[in-house]
Amino acid sequence: MDIVYASLKRRHPGAAAEANEAAEAVDALWAHAQPADGLQHASAQPTYDRIDLLLYLLSRDPSDQPDAVGRAHSLISRSHRTSPLLSHRYLSPEPPVAADRTAG
Repeated sequence: MDIVYASLKRRHPGAAAEANEAAEAVDALWAHAQPADGLQHASAQPTYDRIDLLLYLLSRDPSDQPDAVGRAHSLISRSHRTSPLLSHRYLSPEPPVAADRTAG
């Protein structure tokens, strides 16, 4: 199981989160998930300036592309484009930052 943390920045920081905002965000992820995403579980926590997402994805062979971060970004981007909740309240997701695999 791969766990990916991501967040979307609010269009209007400081706006109060609605009571059902986390559930609606998770519902949007599930509604737009595809089998290749490997989504097994998702959770969301809205804050004053963003919504934090945890996505639990099936692990794949490390040589498979895209990796878990790429799959999570694809799912979040697809959900953001098609979900009125996500597209109206949050900015588009930023591209994932490449991990430095040479550090160590």
